Amino acid sequence: MNKMAMTAVGLGALYLMRNKQSREKLMEQINQFAGMKNTP
Repeated sequence: MNKMAMTAVGLGALYLMRNKQSREKLMEQINQFAGMKNTP
């Protein structure tokens, strides 16, 4: 991965660690996606 992509990932992780509402929203979306994926 190039330096620019790593910087973006790091900043995104930092934002999610500091912003509880965004973190909860992201986890909800991931859980919904995982649920759709497991449904036949």
